[in-house]
Parts: sequence; structure tokens; C-alpha cells
Amino acid sequence: MNQQCQSISTVPADAQQKYVDYVNDLAAQFGTTDEDLKSPNPQNNPSVEVESKYKELVVTLENGMLTIKMNRPTKYNAITWEMYQELMTALDEAGKNDACVVAVLTGSGEYYCSGNDLGNFTRIPPEGPQKMANDARKVLKNFVQHFIDFPKPLIAAVNGPAVGISVTVMGLFDLIYASDKATFHTPFMELGQSPEGCSSFMFPRIMGPAKSNEMLLAGRKLTAVEARDCGLVTDVFPHDKFTEEVQNRIQAMAKLPPKSLLLSKQLIRDSFRDLLHEANEKECALLEERWLSEECMQAVMAFMQRKSKL
Repeated sequence: MNQQCQSISTVPADAQQKYVDYVNDLAAQFGTTDEDLKSPNPQNNPSVEVESKYKELVVTLENGMLTIKMNRPTKYNAITWEMYQELMTALDEAGKNDACVVAVLTGSGEYYCSGNDLGNFTRIPPEGPQKMANDARKVLKNFVQHFIDFPKPLIAAVNGPAVGISVTVMGLFDLIYASDKATFHTPFMELGQSPEGCSSFMFPRIMGPAKSNEMLLAGRKLTAVEARDCGLVTDVFPHDKFTEEVQNRIQAMAKLPPKSLLLSKQLIRDSFRDLLHEANEKECALLEERWLSEECMQAVMAFMQRKSKL
């Protein structure tokens, strides 16, 4: 077997431990808590709670607009396992709440979202890395399914840089508004991983194969204007007017007949819903394989070593 494609289960135990210890040290350096480092449990999807009880989100509802704000500004809104579960709960709640006409996802602070939290890579459970990868696959698949099947208009208000999973699911949003300070980055190859969030299906459909390959394979970071010009982003606003402009657009949409919005979105999405679920399944299966590869482990370590020197 090619060494680069070697499974992590065949990597010597001391090498695996070196990887875990190194990433744990970096996680501590960046302030990740023990709670953040818990491995995912796909069965631990919390029941719908009142909005004030979210720990890593701020959820508000006003005049038909339900806003879900990722709220870890000092960590650039990096997504922990807990935030994954909270985002799914918030989407479930928005879909069932008759007072919600449109839903908006945004970030607090300078970033929209920096992708996965460092801590998500650090804890290998007693059952071994295969259990960790399998659980992560289930969480990711469920997370993306929530975006595929969300029944109401879903809008991203991208207030700053967006990385990884926060970018790849954007093909599943109905409208995307971006600050002129926003960027869009999917550095999968650098991490020895592969696309997710149905981006392997939606990005070529939205922007064509040339630009989507530049993002997903070459890892090129797009500016907000570039993302708009290739069709990923609906519109771009000056950063100092971003909140006001987005609020005006969304509030106008929230005044439209809700049943018409819901049925129209259903009609549009149903034309390729099955293909999205198929793409999600294939992407998650490949990612589980990638996470268990020595190539991925070495790439993540190299990336974090570079990051720690910044």
C-alpha cells in the first residue's frame, strides 16, 4: 500500500499520540476548553430549548426574521461539537416556528466563521480513531442534511472571513449577503481532506467547474466581490453599512406571504433534493476515509505547526 494512503490505524501508537499531544497543546494555547474537546456523539442532539439557553449561539426573532448568530468571537466563531448540535437545534426550531418567515445565519465579531475548532481533532476515544471518525461522519452528515431540508428561506449574512464548512454549505443557502471585508476559503487539500457540505455538487453548478476547482482543489481564497462575480454571493455591501443594508433586505423579504415563500422554495429544492442527499453521503464517506489516513494526520500537523508560528 502507498504510504501516503496508509490508514491511521496502522500508524505507530507513539506517532498517533504525538499528533494528539501536539494538537492538544495548540488547543490549550488558543484557549479551547475541556468541554469543547469532547468527541462528537451523534445521539446527543439536544431537544429544542428556549433561545436564551444556547451556549454558543445568540438566537433572536423579530418581525418574522429569526437570526442565528454564532457567538464565539474570541475564537473567530470556530465550530465546536456543541455548536454543531446547537445549530441543528436552532434550524429545527426555526423550521417549526410559525412566527419565523426567514432564517439568517451570521457571526459575531470580526469573523463569520473560521471552520472547525482545533479541539475537534484532539481527542481519540478509547475505542480508537475509527470510532472518532465514524461519529464525526454522522454529525457532519446530519448537520448538512439540516441545510438541505430546511423548509424556509435561509440567508447567510457573511460579516467577515469564512472558512471550511461555513463556506461549503453556502451552496445550500437561498441568499448570501457579504461584507466587503468577507473572504471565502476552503483549504481542504492543504489539510489532506476533501470537500463537504454538498460543495462538490453545488459549487460547479453555481460557478462552473473552473472557478469551483480553483476553490475546492487549489484552495484559492475568494474576496467578497470575486464570490459575487462568480455567483456564490448575492450582493456585497460596504462593511460600515453592512448590518443596515442586510436588515433592510431581509425585513422586506420577511413581509412577503410566508406560505408562498415556503412552497416556492420547496418547488425549487425538490428538483434536486435527492442529488444533494446523495452528494452528502458520498462526501461524508470519503471524509471518514481521509480522517483515518496518515496523509491527513501529517497534513493537519504541518498546518498547525505553521499556524503556531504566526
